[in-house]
Amino acid sequence: MLENWVVKPVCLPLIRRRCHVCSSDSFRTSGKFRINANHKLIDVWLLALCTACGETTKLTVMERMNVRSVRPELLDRLHDNDSALAAELLQDPVMRRRNRIDLDWADAWRLDTDGSDHLDREVVDVSVRFAARIPVRPARLIAEGCGLSRAEVEKLITDGKLVSAVRLSGKLSDDFTFTLKR
Repeated sequence: MLENWVVKPVCLPLIRRRCHVCSSDSFRTSGKFRINANHKLIDVWLLALCTACGETTKLTVMERMNVRSVRPELLDRLHDNDSALAAELLQDPVMRRRNRIDLDWADAWRLDTDGSDHLDREVVDVSVRFAARIPVRPARLIAEGCGLSRAEVEKLITDGKLVSAVRLSGKLSDDFTFTLKR
Protein backbone atom coordinates (compact mmCIF):
# COMPACT_ATOMS: atom_id res chain seq x y z
CA MET A 1 0.00 0.00 0.00
CA LEU A 2 1.33 3.43 -0.99
CA GLU A 3 1.39 6.07 1.73
CA ASN A 4 0.95 9.71 0.80
CA TRP A 5 2.89 12.46 2.53
CA VAL A 6 2.41 16.15 1.76
CA VAL A 7 4.86 18.99 2.41
CA LYS A 8 2.72 22.09 3.06
CA PRO A 9 3.65 25.70 3.72
CA VAL A 10 2.42 27.01 7.09
CA CYS A 11 3.43 30.64 6.48
CA LEU A 12 5.28 32.79 3.97
CA PRO A 13 9.04 32.18 3.96
CA LEU A 14 11.61 34.71 5.12
CA ILE A 15 13.12 36.78 2.33
CA ARG A 16 16.91 36.83 2.22
CA ARG A 17 18.09 40.29 1.22
CA ARG A 18 20.43 42.81 2.86
CA CYS A 19 18.74 45.70 4.69
CA HIS A 20 20.22 49.05 3.70
CA VAL A 21 19.51 50.50 7.17
CA CYS A 22 20.77 47.91 9.67
CA SER A 23 22.54 45.36 7.41
CA SER A 24 20.29 42.52 8.59
CA ASP A 25 19.73 39.88 5.91
CA SER A 26 16.11 38.85 6.41
CA PHE A 27 12.72 40.36 5.69
CA ARG A 28 9.22 39.09 6.43
CA THR A 29 6.23 39.86 4.24
CA SER A 30 2.63 39.91 5.37
CA GLY A 31 1.42 39.72 1.78
CA LYS A 32 0.55 43.40 1.36
CA PHE A 33 0.96 45.07 -2.02
CA ARG A 34 1.56 48.70 -2.97
CA ILE A 35 0.01 49.74 -6.27
CA ASN A 36 0.79 52.98 -8.04
CA ALA A 37 -1.08 53.91 -11.21
CA ASN A 38 0.07 56.81 -13.35
CA HIS A 39 -2.42 57.40 -16.17
CA LYS A 40 -2.39 54.13 -18.14
CA LEU A 41 0.73 52.64 -16.49
CA ILE A 42 0.84 50.63 -13.29
CA ASP A 43 3.59 49.68 -10.86
CA VAL A 44 3.10 46.98 -8.22
CA TRP A 45 5.37 46.06 -5.30
CA LEU A 46 5.17 43.40 -2.61
CA LEU A 47 6.05 45.00 0.74
CA ALA A 48 8.39 43.33 3.24
CA LEU A 49 9.66 44.45 6.65
CA CYS A 50 13.19 43.93 7.97
CA THR A 51 13.09 41.43 10.84
CA ALA A 52 15.65 43.49 12.81
CA CYS A 53 14.74 47.18 12.37
CA GLY A 54 11.31 47.12 10.70
CA GLU A 55 12.45 49.05 7.60
CA THR A 56 10.16 48.48 4.59
CA THR A 57 11.49 47.22 1.29
CA LYS A 58 9.53 46.96 -1.94
CA LEU A 59 9.88 43.91 -4.17
CA THR A 60 8.98 44.76 -7.76
CA VAL A 61 6.08 42.70 -9.11
CA MET A 62 5.14 44.86 -12.13
CA GLU A 63 6.91 47.86 -13.53
CA ARG A 64 5.43 50.42 -15.93
CA MET A 65 2.87 48.00 -17.35
CA ASN A 66 -0.19 49.10 -19.26
CA VAL A 67 -3.19 48.70 -16.95
CA ARG A 68 -5.24 47.09 -19.72
CA SER A 69 -2.66 44.32 -20.11
CA VAL A 70 -3.21 43.18 -16.49
CA ARG A 71 -6.00 40.63 -16.01
CA PRO A 72 -8.88 42.09 -13.94
CA GLU A 73 -8.90 39.11 -11.53
CA LEU A 74 -5.17 39.65 -10.88
CA LEU A 75 -5.81 43.33 -10.16
CA ASP A 76 -8.58 42.34 -7.73
CA ARG A 77 -6.22 39.95 -5.91
CA LEU A 78 -3.57 42.67 -5.69
CA HIS A 79 -6.06 45.20 -4.31
CA ASP A 80 -7.29 42.60 -1.79
CA ASN A 81 -3.69 41.92 -0.58
CA ASP A 82 -4.14 38.21 -1.34
CA SER A 83 -1.50 36.33 0.70
CA ALA A 84 -1.84 33.28 -1.61
CA LEU A 85 -0.85 35.54 -4.51
CA ALA A 86 2.13 36.78 -2.47
CA ALA A 87 3.19 33.16 -1.92
CA GLU A 88 2.87 32.43 -5.67
CA LEU A 89 4.89 35.50 -6.58
CA LEU A 90 7.65 34.73 -4.06
CA GLN A 91 8.08 31.32 -5.68
CA ASP A 92 8.38 32.82 -9.16
CA PRO A 93 12.06 32.49 -10.19
CA VAL A 94 11.81 35.53 -12.49
CA MET A 95 10.61 37.74 -9.64
CA ARG A 96 13.28 36.39 -7.28
CA ARG A 97 15.99 37.05 -9.86
CA ARG A 98 14.69 40.55 -10.69
CA ASN A 99 14.66 41.52 -7.00
CA ARG A 100 17.87 39.63 -6.13
CA ILE A 101 16.29 37.69 -3.27
CA ASP A 102 16.41 34.16 -1.90
CA LEU A 103 13.83 32.45 0.28
CA ASP A 104 14.43 30.86 3.67
CA TRP A 105 11.83 28.13 4.25
CA ALA A 106 13.10 27.11 7.72
CA ASP A 107 10.08 26.79 10.05
CA ALA A 108 7.70 27.78 7.21
CA TRP A 109 6.50 24.27 6.26
CA ARG A 110 5.21 21.06 7.82
CA LEU A 111 4.99 17.42 6.78
CA ASP A 112 1.54 15.80 6.84
CA THR A 113 1.73 12.01 7.02
CA ASP A 114 -1.96 11.43 7.92
CA GLY A 115 -1.05 9.25 10.90
CA SER A 116 1.02 6.78 8.93
CA ASP A 117 1.01 3.21 10.21
CA HIS A 118 4.29 2.36 8.48
CA LEU A 119 6.30 1.47 11.57
CA ASP A 120 4.94 -2.07 11.80
CA ARG A 121 5.42 -3.07 8.14
CA GLU A 122 8.48 -4.71 6.57
CA VAL A 123 8.39 -2.66 3.34
CA VAL A 124 6.98 0.85 3.11
CA ASP A 125 6.27 2.67 -0.17
CA VAL A 126 5.77 6.42 0.25
CA SER A 127 4.80 9.12 -2.22
CA VAL A 128 5.90 12.63 -1.16
CA ARG A 129 4.01 15.54 -2.73
CA PHE A 130 4.92 19.20 -2.40
CA ALA A 131 2.01 21.65 -2.11
CA ALA A 132 4.48 24.45 -2.94
CA ARG A 133 8.03 24.57 -4.29
CA ILE A 134 9.71 24.24 -0.90
CA PRO A 135 13.33 23.03 -1.13
CA VAL A 136 13.84 20.38 1.57
CA ARG A 137 16.40 17.64 2.07
CA PRO A 138 14.69 14.27 1.45
CA ALA A 139 16.66 12.72 4.32
CA ARG A 140 15.14 15.29 6.68
CA LEU A 141 11.61 14.56 5.42
CA ILE A 142 12.09 10.80 5.74
CA ALA A 143 13.60 11.16 9.21
CA GLU A 144 10.70 13.34 10.37
CA GLY A 145 8.03 11.15 8.76
CA CYS A 146 9.45 7.85 10.03
CA GLY A 147 10.56 9.04 13.46
CA LEU A 148 14.23 8.34 12.74
CA SER A 149 17.37 10.41 13.13
CA ARG A 150 18.99 11.80 9.99
CA ALA A 151 22.05 9.64 10.70
CA GLU A 152 19.81 6.53 10.70
CA VAL A 153 18.26 7.63 7.38
CA GLU A 154 21.74 8.16 5.87
CA LYS A 155 22.76 4.66 7.04
CA LEU A 156 19.61 3.16 5.47
CA ILE A 157 20.48 4.89 2.17
CA THR A 158 24.07 3.63 2.33
CA ASP A 159 22.92 0.07 3.14
CA GLY A 160 20.47 0.11 0.20
CA LYS A 161 17.42 -0.25 2.45
CA LEU A 162 16.07 3.15 1.45
CA VAL A 163 15.78 3.54 -2.31
CA SER A 164 14.28 6.08 -4.67
CA ALA A 165 14.35 6.97 -8.36
CA VAL A 166 15.63 10.44 -7.36
CA ARG A 167 18.86 11.31 -5.59
CA LEU A 168 18.16 11.51 -1.86
CA SER A 169 21.08 13.85 -1.13
CA GLY A 170 20.86 17.60 -1.64
CA LYS A 171 17.50 19.38 -1.70
CA LEU A 172 14.32 18.61 -3.61
CA SER A 173 11.18 20.62 -4.26
CA ASP A 174 9.55 18.19 -6.69
CA ASP A 175 7.33 15.20 -5.88
CA PHE A 176 9.12 11.89 -5.39
CA THR A 177 8.59 8.36 -4.09
CA PHE A 178 10.79 6.10 -2.01
CA THR A 179 10.78 2.59 -0.60
CA LEU A 180 11.97 1.73 2.91
CA LYS A 181 12.92 -1.89 3.64
CA ARG A 182 13.40 -2.84 7.28
